[in-house]
Amino acid sequence: MKSGTKKIFLLDAMSLIFRAYYALNKAPRITSKGLNTSAILGFTNTLYDILKNEKPSHIAVAFDSHGPTVRHIDFEQYKANRDNTPEDIVASISPIKSILNAFGIPILELPGYEADDIVGTFAKKAEQDGFTVYMMTTDKDYGQLVSENIFIYKPAHKGIGNTVIGVDDICQKYSIKNPEQLIDILGLWGDAVDNIPGIKGIGEMYAKKLIGEFGSIENMIANVGKIKNDKIRQKVIDGAEDAMLSKKLATIILDVPIEFNEKDLRYENPDIVKLKSIFNELEFRALSQRILTDLSLTTNGKKEGAINVNPAQKNLFSDLFSENKQPSIQPESQLIIEESEFLTFDKNKQKYYYINQLEDVKALVRNVEEKNFFSFFLITKEKNSIHKALSGLAIAYKKEEAYYIDLQENNEYSKLVLQAITPLFSDEKIEKISQNIKTDIKLLNNYGIEIQGKCFDITLAHYVIEPEIRHAIAMLSNNYLDYEMINYDSIADKSLGLSKTSKEQISNYACENADISLQLKAILEKELQAKGADKLYKEIEMPLAPVLAKMEQRGVRIDSDFLNAYSLVLQKQIDVIQKEIYDLAGEQFNISSPKQLGLILFEKLKIIENAKLTKSKQYQTGEDVLQKMENKHPIVNKILNYRGLTKLKSTYVDSFPLLVDSQTGRVHAQFNQSTTATGRLSSSNPNLQNIPIRNEEGREIRKAFIPANKDYTILAADYSQIELRLVAALSQDENMLDAFFNGVDIHAATAGRIYNLPIEKVSKEMRRNAKTVNFGILYGMSAFGLSEKLNIARKEAAELIEQYFEKYPKIQQYIDNQILFAKEKGYVETLMKRRRYLRNINSGNTNLRNFDQRNAVNAPIQGSAADMIKIAMINIYNDLQKEKLQSSLILQVHDELVLDVYKPEIEIVKNIVKHNMITAMELIVPLEVDMNAGNNWLEAH
Repeated sequence: MKSGTKKIFLLDAMSLIFRAYYALNKAPRITSKGLNTSAILGFTNTLYDILKNEKPSHIAVAFDSHGPTVRHIDFEQYKANRDNTPEDIVASISPIKSILNAFGIPILELPGYEADDIVGTFAKKAEQDGFTVYMMTTDKDYGQLVSENIFIYKPAHKGIGNTVIGVDDICQKYSIKNPEQLIDILGLWGDAVDNIPGIKGIGEMYAKKLIGEFGSIENMIANVGKIKNDKIRQKVIDGAEDAMLSKKLATIILDVPIEFNEKDLRYENPDIVKLKSIFNELEFRALSQRILTDLSLTTNGKKEGAINVNPAQKNLFSDLFSENKQPSIQPESQLIIEESEFLTFDKNKQKYYYINQLEDVKALVRNVEEKNFFSFFLITKEKNSIHKALSGLAIAYKKEEAYYIDLQENNEYSKLVLQAITPLFSDEKIEKISQNIKTDIKLLNNYGIEIQGKCFDITLAHYVIEPEIRHAIAMLSNNYLDYEMINYDSIADKSLGLSKTSKEQISNYACENADISLQLKAILEKELQAKGADKLYKEIEMPLAPVLAKMEQRGVRIDSDFLNAYSLVLQKQIDVIQKEIYDLAGEQFNISSPKQLGLILFEKLKIIENAKLTKSKQYQTGEDVLQKMENKHPIVNKILNYRGLTKLKSTYVDSFPLLVDSQTGRVHAQFNQSTTATGRLSSSNPNLQNIPIRNEEGREIRKAFIPANKDYTILAADYSQIELRLVAALSQDENMLDAFFNGVDIHAATAGRIYNLPIEKVSKEMRRNAKTVNFGILYGMSAFGLSEKLNIARKEAAELIEQYFEKYPKIQQYIDNQILFAKEKGYVETLMKRRRYLRNINSGNTNLRNFDQRNAVNAPIQGSAADMIKIAMINIYNDLQKEKLQSSLILQVHDELVLDVYKPEIEIVKNIVKHNMITAMELIVPLEVDMNAGNNWLEAH
């Protein structure tokens, strides 16, 4: 970057605000009052980075104006394609302007003009006055303004630092002689985001080629006969008028009627009192500390973090514990931590120690036993294997103090260490704090160590508090402690993990994890109580973790021979359907290619008129689109069958044998406890929740799940219509309750009521319609959705829904009450007080608001069903352990539990399972459980 006394930065506000918002969108920053501050935080960080590191003498921030601009006069449809600005961004603009005012940075905006017009005008005037100009934006259009003294300053993105773009960069990127020719390229190319038409059929490549050859749009049109490509020449002839209009729309205005006053743009001193007040309101603790400390000039430059480690140190703890003092150890090496908006490791505050002597381990154990609690973090050699080997662990029982025990060098020493620490984990009086207790239980079990007694899981606690936000400890550390942890990927090799990482780095990494877990525990424990989630956490989520750990460890036996044979059967069916599709299409093509399929269906066969296109100008051929066209042409049903069978074969039949562990001969699925907002469990490796059950081919897969051996049988127990029973209980609708109390088929009963017929006269079609309405109502299905689902007229669908609510009036009342509750509280709850936050329930955006309204109704039902089966699992597991039975839980899928049952125990286990499933929650509606045993899961289902 050029140096000089007159350096001005001109920031495109909305460009940077959008960038900041989407950069943090997967882990948004939400204040205690529910304000999403992601855009504000990101923008402020970017702004301060410029002020601190680039030290501009002058600075200003330009905003777009509301309402039509001067470009709308030329083209009414300008920017017509743009989606509405997310409400969280709209809500961020006012706080950002307050921050700019506190910094003393001028805000530039003028009705009828866009930010790039204002920046362009100021950039050219500043250049004339001897400034070096940096335009900070992510918008490519600014390239037309670049000159010898005007640069684009592109903010850092995805690990690439701030980038300064000059004349040569623009010319090289777009194959032009001067940056102003970018306007001509944009005129030909167009801009879908701004709805600038360009010339239809000419993209970036041909735009660069044509302008490289002719220099400008005007010259190209004047010499159109010299274009060699016939198709391109005709496109230019047909689109010449659009090209000239588009060039005008793409041209940044350089004479905006706003005064350029050098004195007003000079950056001086911010108002620290105002900044502190704003940052406190926005809960920017770390950012406030960093910026206000810098502004007060109390710190200077980068921080260094050092690890207190000396692998050769002898008898460290004999001195430490006997004299009750901190050892004075000089670090062997230092790990430099890059400065960020968060605090990082500070050797003067955090004391992390490396242990490799048995007497020191024993001394540490004695100290932990006196405290009755400790946090721990395990280090393994293999990152992705289910047979992980323990290579070390860190323990913390004081804030900013932790101890790393190395286990990877001496096998005999490691055995003695494990013997020494075992009492810490088995002592029920000592509380254990973990980031993932389920994983730790499995790993320590491999070494004969049982975790018993009270435990606290950081991930599960935060999951209960904020189910829809990520729960990674690094993010929690940022949000709650304003502390940036060491990134695993920065010290580990992608393929070798930590096997080649230095002991110093591993020790520092492990100790920090144990320390931060300890600190987070105190915060999360209070938050659980404050949000009324303590009972849910203590009585469901925590007790469930060891149950899932045992299920994952045991795994389920898979009949690979059956799957291999079934794969051949499916392939024959696929081949037959493929030939039928080719015959109907009149040619061979790649059925799995959306592009080729779209051309066949909508251009060759023309099964419908005006078929929808994707943003990439391809025909939409998704499953939901094709299902609506099944009656339009026989090829559609064939394609859907083809897709279903190929997915079945590749995703399940061919994949499951590959997941069988070579040592155990079983598949060890992972049951994920903290991934769904509703509270339901999910599973992976394999995903058991998505195994198809509605068609015969999909159900066959369940035959592959078999007992441990000939002495065992598979037992499956499934809640019957649990969600509808919960609807009846929650709404207390007398008509629905009556059906369940009398053991009547609920769908037939519903059909009888809405069609005004005795239940014995209800047809299969009526029952099917009623079933769709019963479940559709829970998901907010509209008359339009119901009409499409049942393939009936919208009027008839509306009448069905109207009749439904007339016969079940309290369900309508329940729906209304739930939405009202959500609007007032911002969340809804399950029967066990599991919350689902609905931050868009009062949104002005209809789609977002409707989505949250549907969740307001459905989340308590789904979530209560999830809570119920979790309670049942805990109680079943405890009873099996209490009775010392050999049978065990092995799978949980939706509302169904699967057990591997030792045959002599079958009746005892059936009683345990049924009793605990039916009594899991007290409801005013009776619960039913369907239960069967068999030689495989399909037989038992």
